[in-house]
Amino acid sequence: MSEEISKKNRKRTGYGVRCIAFSAMSIALATLLSFLKPVELPLGGSLTICSMFFVTLIGYWYGLKAGLLGAVAYGILQLIIEPYIITPAQLVVDYILAFGALGLSGLFANKKGGLLIGYWVSVCARFVFAFLSGLIFFGAYASDYGMSAPVYSALYNGSYIFSEAVLTTLILLVPPVHKAFRYLKQMANPE
Repeated sequence: MSEEISKKNRKRTGYGVRCIAFSAMSIALATLLSFLKPVELPLGGSLTICSMFFVTLIGYWYGLKAGLLGAVAYGILQLIIEPYIITPAQLVVDYILAFGALGLSGLFANKKGGLLIGYWVSVCARFVFAFLSGLIFFGAYASDYGMSAPVYSALYNGSYIFSEAVLTTLILLVPPVHKAFRYLKQMANPE
């Protein structure tokens, strides 16, 4: 009886204890990995290993709504842990929209190849917001490097975002790793 009620509530709200627990673990892993920065890049930014991926997993497991909520929660957590704020608009673009874009992986939750496709779409969306932030709010630094603001923003943001994306993709293409994440999806969504 209580299992039937739990399933009805989960369908009605879209969230169950399992969703919250798996999402919290993903956000915790992403946060932990965001502190591990093996490479500092020349224009700024640093390479982390798979931190964006663990945020995108929420959408892959539970769909767009949960993915966006989890990604925005991660962005708020990053804002609390390592804030860099120059204007309220920049805060929204860098922490809410850019990190929130990682939740777009939920668009591909039930698609063949959804793990990698969702990851790359999310990463590209994050890049768009990071690029816009760099162009609008940090473009003044471009002249220090003898570049135009669009080139500076693309190089600065693209260097760390896409380096991590390529590294993560290479890790995910290892068959046992890919298989493990498919298994995790089954654990996250046993129905």
